[in-house]
Amino acid sequence: MLDNPRSPRVRAVAKLAKRGARSETGLFLLEGPQAVSEALAYGSELLVELYATPTALERYGDIARGAADAGLEVEFVTEQVLDTMADTVTPQGFVAVCRQFPTAVKDIFAASPRLIAVLEEVRDPSNAGTIIRAADAAGADAVILTGRSVDLYNPKVVRSTTGSLFHLPVAREATLGDIVDRAREAGLQVLAADIKGDDLLDVRTAGVLAAPTAWVFGNEARGLEDEHLALVDRAVSLPIYGQAESLNLATAASVCLYESAFAHRS
Repeated sequence: MLDNPRSPRVRAVAKLAKRGARSETGLFLLEGPQAVSEALAYGSELLVELYATPTALERYGDIARGAADAGLEVEFVTEQVLDTMADTVTPQGFVAVCRQFPTAVKDIFAASPRLIAVLEEVRDPSNAGTIIRAADAAGADAVILTGRSVDLYNPKVVRSTTGSLFHLPVAREATLGDIVDRAREAGLQVLAADIKGDDLLDVRTAGVLAAPTAWVFGNEARGLEDEHLALVDRAVSLPIYGQAESLNLATAASVCLYESAFAHRS
């Protein structure tokens, strides 16, 4: 059992909370039983190391069996060591080290997608992770983060996806201009969620959402810059019927993605 929080091995895992260490090693952190279960189910070959407290492994027998099936040895650690490794305050008994596995943008469009989410300068990790989760739930084919957005493998992004990171292709570090060009070549219209756009209800009524679509979502505070809005085919806004000042970005993105999903299935 690993019981020394200051050991080089423990420090090496803890460093993965920092972008520099992730970039240098090509690895990232997984925390908690949900994330570990999804990794074992959908990407067990990506797992490099798995750490757990004896109590947690006993409680989650499916993880123990999944690790055994994958030929992955579980390293027992103390609660104190686990707390040192984890980025979150409550890792719930599990921390894993996983290989990064971004998808190439060209491969996303080569697969003839009908619905993708594009994040341009989305900086909040929780928003980015929640949009990936919403895209997964809405049956989207992929998510793309531009180079101006938060790091895909930031621990808070990974946690906020609740395992959806392993369910659909996610690309990173592309430019919006390149994405728009590739989307049009692949037969997708490009819509931007923006407060200055046309009312979503009008757009839906006109049948626009039935076409294959790449949705672009911008920065939480500023939205999309004018030069980026000029790239898209149409801007669409969500009406505010109550007294709320605005909608959270991830909430707005969820609505847009589901509206497209409904239109594609009607």
